[in-house]
Amino acid sequence: MIEKVKVLEDKYNEINERLMQPEVVNDPKQYASLMKEFSSLSPIIEKYAEYKKAKAEFDEAASLLASGETDREFKEMLQQQYSESKSAMEALTEELTLLLLPKDPNDEKNVIMEIRGGAGGEEAALFAGSLYRMYSLYAAAKGWSTETLNVNATELGGCKEISFMIEGAGAFSRLKYESGVHRVQRVPETESQGRIHTSTVTVAVLPEAEDVELEINEKDLKIDVFRSSGAGGQHINKTSSAIRITHLPTGMVVECQDERSQYKNKDKAMKVLRSRLLEREQAAHDDKIASQRRLQVGTGDRSERIRTYNFPESRVSDHRIGLTLYKLDSILNGDLDEIIDALATADQAEKLASQEEA
Repeated sequence: MIEKVKVLEDKYNEINERLMQPEVVNDPKQYASLMKEFSSLSPIIEKYAEYKKAKAEFDEAASLLASGETDREFKEMLQQQYSESKSAMEALTEELTLLLLPKDPNDEKNVIMEIRGGAGGEEAALFAGSLYRMYSLYAAAKGWSTETLNVNATELGGCKEISFMIEGAGAFSRLKYESGVHRVQRVPETESQGRIHTSTVTVAVLPEAEDVELEINEKDLKIDVFRSSGAGGQHINKTSSAIRITHLPTGMVVECQDERSQYKNKDKAMKVLRSRLLEREQAAHDDKIASQRRLQVGTGDRSERIRTYNFPESRVSDHRIGLTLYKLDSILNGDLDEIIDALATADQAEKLASQEEA
């Protein structure tokens, strides 16, 4: 492992030198590409510098202890240095091992989330709205921005479906574990006999696709313009500004009617379409190389139930890792870190196991 880090250190130093060359500085595309690689290596090199310092202290203490030093106080000091530096090396080795795990190339991207009510009718739509609120509050707590792309609201304030973008550093790395079927168990307000109903909501998390990643031929698109529709109210647009884009080769359809501007709606719809198509390509690639992992977004079965929100017991259970928390209100108010941290840890453990098997 240390030999691998040494190779990366040489590469890091080489990139650092290239970044100071005039021809690179004057080439924005090359400079940006090198800076991205330089930044990705920085955490590893910084941690390796800590490891080298701890190893130097360990070697010094071991050498002096082996020399037969007889001064008791000095020997005790050396023994302490030996123990502390040894522990530090072990901890830093573990941290370096995690830093060397394969990175998801999408982790730093913005996110497009799509939430759709499933089984349960209006109750599912109401919970879809609750999940949208939960993710919006989580994003706000992280300092990320949220922008609605499209919403199909119901008369009772729920959402048959809603798509929105979350912009912020590392958004996909945190939210990618949310893809799947979310189940809610509660007594609906319309239920007169107090019976618990079970409804489902599907969440899809897509990394925002950049223009350079995917080329879409305009001839493959059928674009329809129509009037916005919804639950009613003064904000519904009476002009034909809503956009429906159909990608003819795949039959994929995206609608956007959130903006009053036809141009803005088309721009948002294209963002969603581009991200869906990119994810489709990535999923096909993952299938080909048979590298599916249970927690990895884009390679799992979205029909699989991943989490249950039980209102009578104030319980949230994530079925992938067997985690149960009795803090439903807190979680629905955006306190998701405990769940996401546990999922990320399980994901890392799987990656380590796969690497050891290889």
